[in-house]
This record gives sequence, structure tokens and C-alpha cells, in this order.
Amino acid sequence: MNTPLRLSPEPVDPAIEAAAAHAEDISNAFRDLQIVLPPDTVVRRDEPLARRTTLRVGGPADLFIEPSSDNALASTLEIAHLRGIPVFLLGRGSNLLVRDGGIRGIVLSLSHPHFSRIELQGERITAGAGARLKSIAHEARRAGLGGVEFFEGIPGCLGGALRMNAGAMGAWTFDTVEELRCMSPSGQILTLPAQEVTVEYRACPLLRTHIALGAVLRGRPDDADVIRAKMDQFSNKRWTSQPNQPSAGCTFKNPQPTLPAGRLLDELGLKGTRVGDAMVSDVHANFFVNMGQARAADILELIEQVRTRARELRGIELETEVEIVGEDA
Repeated sequence: MNTPLRLSPEPVDPAIEAAAAHAEDISNAFRDLQIVLPPDTVVRRDEPLARRTTLRVGGPADLFIEPSSDNALASTLEIAHLRGIPVFLLGRGSNLLVRDGGIRGIVLSLSHPHFSRIELQGERITAGAGARLKSIAHEARRAGLGGVEFFEGIPGCLGGALRMNAGAMGAWTFDTVEELRCMSPSGQILTLPAQEVTVEYRACPLLRTHIALGAVLRGRPDDADVIRAKMDQFSNKRWTSQPNQPSAGCTFKNPQPTLPAGRLLDELGLKGTRVGDAMVSDVHANFFVNMGQARAADILELIEQVRTRARELRGIELETEVEIVGEDA
């Protein structure tokens, strides 16, 4: 008598199983978001991110959401929480390196006009997180308000500048902030006076978990021609001292107060060093540029080569200023 052959099921690869579960979560979240969010909110799947960063590299986002209101943003966060999906906030894409595999989860962009408003009243400038820094500087100039001229020299939007406490020309974003408006992960809106917000060199710890919605900035009365002259000076300095190829801005933080990273890399003879189409700029050594067809992997390899040289030749451990996110291809 023949005994029936019993075949054991093939073992399932945990990585494949996890990927399938994630794909199902994304599909369910996409369906939920399309139902819940208003029609003027952008909801897309597999959105390419390279074109949304100043470095022009990086893979896609599983879900890309551009909320049209505070409520739409809060609803997105609620669905992300219920589905266990991570959320990443994308500004204007400066100071950012997205890996070639893209970003798993939801990528939020506050570029809708609702988050880009700029209003002036007296010496106060109320601006949304999506407002371009350059636009804030020009609106203030037209109103005869100084104090934010240095925004002319910083690419990006106010939300990113608040999160990074971005600086230029010897001034810092939070030097100008009177009040911060942000949203907690649960969707609660908070309005905080600047003195209650801890800030650091190139960081605002609160905004690692909360989303900046906007801020009230304090300007100071000044002659419009004087303000324009300062802005022209800052603009000229930027364009004559920084490369015009795609970049993410400064790659490394200054290792010492008296030693800028760019000067260190220049002293090490690293200008012009290349990996594929990624290159240490020959204009400013702390800018790594995309010469045309660079991949994120090329930029990352170049970063590691430079860090190794700084460590071996000068005993200095360089820390990246550019934010590196996402997964490898």
C-alpha cells in the first residue's frame, strides 16, 4: 500500500512577508486618504523624489501627500498612526539626500498655498511653513522691514529653516522668531513663544517630532534701499562663493568654531574628487554637486571617502549637515 506523500510548505522569507504586509498597509492607507481628504489635497503613489530635491537624486515615496489645510494634515497623521505607517516631512528639498530606494511610508509636503502665506502687520511677519525664505525677505523689504535679509542667502522654505535653525551671513532663523506654530504627531496645534523653544546649532529638537506650521517673525524698521543693498550683497556672495550645479548645500557641519568644513576639505586637496557624477565642488569644497547623472549611492560613497581622509590625515570626525534619508536601491 502506497503512503500518500506529504509535502512540507516552503519556508517564507520574513523579508518578503514584511514587504507584502507593508504594501498592503500602503494600499489601504491610499484608499483611506482618498476617501477622507478633500479633493484639493494631492494624494499620489510612487511619487519620484529626485525632482523634488535640490541635489536631484533619490528614489520614490510610497505615498506623497500635499495637504490643503491644517485639518487635512491632521487627518493624514491620524491615518498614518492607525495604519502604523511612518511619516517624513519634505520641505523644498534642500539640505536633503534621499537614497536611491526612496522613502517607505508617507512623504508630506506643505507646499500648498494654505501653508505658504506671508502676512505683515507692523513689525511682525506671519509666514507659513511652506513660504519660501527668499519671498519672506522680499516681502519684508517692500514693507521697509529689515532683520530677515539673510534669508535671501538660504534656499528652501521657512519650515525647513525652523527645523534646522538654518543660518547664513552670521544670522540664525530663531534670531528672528517671536512665536512658533506647530502640530504634534497626534494632530494637536501648539503655539509657543520663541523663548520656550529650545534651539541648537543646526537643530530645533521639538521639530524632530512635531511639524512646523509657521511662525511669527520680528522685523525692524529700516530704509528699503538699505535693505535691498544688503540683500544684493548676500545674493552676490552666495552666487560667487557657491557652485551653480545641483547640490544639497553644505555637506558637513563645521568641525570646530574656527575651522569651517569647506576650508578643511580644501586644505586636504579634496576639491574635484569624484565618484561617478558626484563631485566635491571646485568652487566650495563643502558642497558636493551632481554633475548630471549622479546617483545617491555616488554621493554617499563620496561622503565616506572624504570623512575617511579627514579622519586619517587630521584626526577629525566629520558630521554630516545634510540629512540622509530613505533606503538603498
